[in-house]
Amino acid sequence: MAVSISVVLLLSVLAVIFLRNSGLKVSHALVCLLLGFYLAGTSLAPTIHSGLTATADIVGGLRP
Repeated sequence: MAVSISVVLLLSVLAVIFLRNSGLKVSHALVCLLLGFYLAGTSLAPTIHSGLTATADIVGGLRP
């Protein structure tokens, strides 16, 4: 578990750095993809999933 959290933190920092620089490139997108896979394996996955589901429900419930 400690190794997973370390990798998640490292990839998170790299993703933020890549986003602040001149946009995402293919290599940057791969780092973000790996970040997603590592986040899915942590204890944060259910929280992220429920947050995204709630956001999608709110957006889906909006009437123009």
